[in-house]
Amino acid sequence: MSNKSLVEFERLLKIMDDLRAKCPWDMKQTTESLRNLTIEEVYELGDAILNNDMQGIKEEIGDVMLHMVFYAKIASEQGAFEIADALYAVNEKLISRHPHIYGDTIVKDEEEVKRNWEMLKLKEGKKSVLGGVPQSLPAMVKAYRMQEKTAKVGFEWDEINQVWDKVEEELGELKEAIELQDQNKIEEEYGDVLFALINYARFIKVDPETALEKINKKFKRRFEYIEDHAIKPLNEMGLEAMDNLWNEAKSKGL
Repeated sequence: MSNKSLVEFERLLKIMDDLRAKCPWDMKQTTESLRNLTIEEVYELGDAILNNDMQGIKEEIGDVMLHMVFYAKIASEQGAFEIADALYAVNEKLISRHPHIYGDTIVKDEEEVKRNWEMLKLKEGKKSVLGGVPQSLPAMVKAYRMQEKTAKVGFEWDEINQVWDKVEEELGELKEAIELQDQNKIEEEYGDVLFALINYARFIKVDPETALEKINKKFKRRFEYIEDHAIKPLNEMGLEAMDNLWNEAKSKGL
């Protein structure tokens, strides 16, 4: 880290001291009141990453870092911990979980590093491999992370064709539930299909959350093209006319 980075980080800490002492809004905030704002900032960072917007990434990193400093300041005021304690803890964790760098452990590839990481977490007192997966994660991200973590301890299919067989099995069970018109069963089997597809995504090295968000953005671009080029209100156009505009947008690379 450059001296400039250290200077600016210290400046941020001092600004936070001022804000907590002098600004009515900042003085009023708690960890609970900041939570949703922090989630919003992280999503804004995610948008900038998906858009490959480096200026946006820079700005959003700053906003997220501000929130981290804010939480640490509140904790310090309550006598819980200082920001240095949080930094020390993460530094020690990184060193202890990278024995192939800071010790004499030998690893052959990235996958072995990941497996060692999960086993070290269990040795540290974690009760479950899944204990580190936040309950408030979006369901698709949570499913991916749970599958990823259990795979690292051997709970994993051997071959990719087995994973696809599971997808087809779940699709068959969903079809049966639909034929029975059992709504509770339909919901359960639909969830099983999604879970199996997310697992397949891991095997083909696709992040399902990122893939779906990119499709969301593509859908938005093309539908906005329809709105911009419609010659009458959409509810009067009919599907065929809208579909023609959709294909026009598609041909333009939108």
